[in-house]
Amino acid sequence: MKDLQIKHVTLFFTYLLIVWGFYRLLFQFPDPLDELIVKPVIWLVPVFIFLRKEKLGMESLGITMKKLFSSIYFAIALGALFAFEGFYINYFKGAGASALGNITPLALYFSLALSFITGVSEEIAFRGFIFNRLSFILKNEWYANIISSLGWTIIHVPQVIFDWHLSLYQGSVYLFLIFMFGFGASFIFSRTKNIVAPILLHIMWAWPILLFR
Repeated sequence: MKDLQIKHVTLFFTYLLIVWGFYRLLFQFPDPLDELIVKPVIWLVPVFIFLRKEKLGMESLGITMKKLFSSIYFAIALGALFAFEGFYINYFKGAGASALGNITPLALYFSLALSFITGVSEEIAFRGFIFNRLSFILKNEWYANIISSLGWTIIHVPQVIFDWHLSLYQGSVYLFLIFMFGFGASFIFSRTKNIVAPILLHIMWAWPILLFR
């Protein structure tokens, strides 16, 4: 099983880096199409193919009812910090109160829904699949966390370059924050083994970013 999971994690990350990177380079579809259709197909279909080959259940991805309430508490506690950080950065980037005043109820709910959909795809792929298997392979949570968080950061490089066109400084700061989020998401997932925790954390992190875009 260990050799099989090493193969699957390596293949999956390489596939994501190439396919998702080229997708970001070549296409600029609207966010709803990206998150509702394209991302689940690219990110989740291979996960369930590998899962079937490993003959493991959904619980190996953290899809379970176990420790549900502790997952929610963990996510809220840590997510409040990430939400404040994301709100603070985007609030001032968007000219402060004037940007906040332009946010409509529709934009508020739409960005929340999009954050949830994005969180499901990305957290199942990275925390449920990659991090969980690295933990089993390496027998060390911290090594697995650092490696998966670095991979999580690298996957976002095409977005920084091809989609958002950030400067070197802006891109470096954003990728550092991405790494910190990945580390935090893996940290709470390792303690709950429930994918709900990182998904909720993802929502609290991504919602302010989408809201001010």
